Amino acid sequence: MTVSYREEGVANAASSAAGRLVADGVPARLAAGDPTLWGSDAEAGAAVRLGWLTLPRTSRELLPELGKLAERARAEHLTNVVLAGMGGSSLAAEVICASADVPLTVLDTTDPGQVRRALAEPLEATIVVVASKSGSTVETDSHLRVYEELFRQAGIDPADRIVVVTDPGSPLEQAAVDAGYRLVPAVPDVGGRYSALSAFGLVPSALAGADVERLLDDADEVLPLLSLEAGNPGLDLGVALGGAALAGRDKLIVDDRLSVISGLSDWIEQLVAESTGKNGLGILPVAGAEPNGARDELVVGIDSDDGDVRVDGPLGAQFLIWEYATAVAGLLLGIDPFDQPNVAESKDNTAALLDMEALPLGEPAFVDGPVEVYGATKARDLPGVLTELLEAVPDDGYLAVMAYLDRLSAFDVFVPDGADFEQMTDAWMAADPATLRALLALRTDRPVTFGWGPRFLHSTGQYHKGGPQNGVFLQITGAVADDVPVPGRPYTLGGLELAQALGDLGALLRRGRPAVRLHLTDRAAGVAHLLAAAQEA
Repeated sequence: MTVSYREEGVANAASSAAGRLVADGVPARLAAGDPTLWGSDAEAGAAVRLGWLTLPRTSRELLPELGKLAERARAEHLTNVVLAGMGGSSLAAEVICASADVPLTVLDTTDPGQVRRALAEPLEATIVVVASKSGSTVETDSHLRVYEELFRQAGIDPADRIVVVTDPGSPLEQAAVDAGYRLVPAVPDVGGRYSALSAFGLVPSALAGADVERLLDDADEVLPLLSLEAGNPGLDLGVALGGAALAGRDKLIVDDRLSVISGLSDWIEQLVAESTGKNGLGILPVAGAEPNGARDELVVGIDSDDGDVRVDGPLGAQFLIWEYATAVAGLLLGIDPFDQPNVAESKDNTAALLDMEALPLGEPAFVDGPVEVYGATKARDLPGVLTELLEAVPDDGYLAVMAYLDRLSAFDVFVPDGADFEQMTDAWMAADPATLRALLALRTDRPVTFGWGPRFLHSTGQYHKGGPQNGVFLQITGAVADDVPVPGRPYTLGGLELAQALGDLGALLRRGRPAVRLHLTDRAAGVAHLLAAAQEA
């Protein structure tokens, strides 16, 4: 595992920061799990959040049980592994399975279309991992309720098909015990976004067929390096991230296009944004974007020289090194990297909205074809709205696109009737959310991020509200044609999804940030119309 600096300015900032930390004995203290590093206010929280430092070894205790779980699933031909979990309870497993090229269906959404597609998979071959650290995550609770009813309707005992991963003492643990579900307790002294090498990352990955023992082996190889003052890849990366941010380069572009690891930038995005975006400070990761040469960018290449910093190593080692580096960056920025003080705000807003008889949708400022526009805007067409938002981004700010849609098919190919070859080619090129981001990024030198709701609420959502208040926000919601009821709850998934969008939008507007909601009254036509408007903006 190696970290190398490719740019002199980064090397100088990192060297200066490393000198200060080494003088304070930080590498050895962090490796030993010293909770006093981040100050007295953070000490109590850090004391129960540093278990990730030893997971490469302590998680080996899970291997026999994981082997039995996977063997039983194979024996019963349970080849459709579904993971219901949000944020840290799902992102690592998604990366592990994608990189190992083994199938895993991840439900980290409340979008009815995406959930219905998962429910359409053969139930007789389905096993569901329900993962929630707190045991009270509303999305995961909804998924569990839906699958429980579906199994019962098919004459299948849910206890034969549901595996629960949660912290000891959580409400979900008690529910699992009462229902007779297979329960794998999580390690309580590991925060959600630092849990890649814990049961949250390993249980679904092992069931799907990934080699999780190899993952732990790769992490274990770099573990002894984390106490060193020199040749410590976690320290080298951490001082690069923190030192660059202190020097004004606080927009992190992770370039993993050439890496054999699939989707690592999405996992890094959650880890770094939720850990550092607070107290008006933070490092903003821009996952999936190409560098545009802005003065406040730091480009990190995964297995690639195309960046200011290069990070090489296998996935297990990458997980551990990035966690260590993020803790170091938090120390340099003077923030607690283990709390998430603003995440609950949107959750509370959502709960309050769901208690209302009807959601307060308001009246659109105007309607442009299949798109309703909500919010304060002087524009009178969709290209004008997009131009207005781009012009509102400050010199040190960013534009965040937040799409509460089906992330697996929202940008499916839309080909107009009677289309010629050129139109069909354009349609195929538009079949990717990166196209919308790229079209907007062409018109600004500021970063453009793209997040799927409600998934990003457990990730960059903390940064949006707790980090520097220089963001401009474009929210996209869509009409629901075929909703999914949530058994035992007075709402549907579509209602929950919209309440989550409105709750988060309210939190942003209360901070005085420019924000507009686009509601697609017809999703397919609306996406096509939006992409066309982005080309005109």
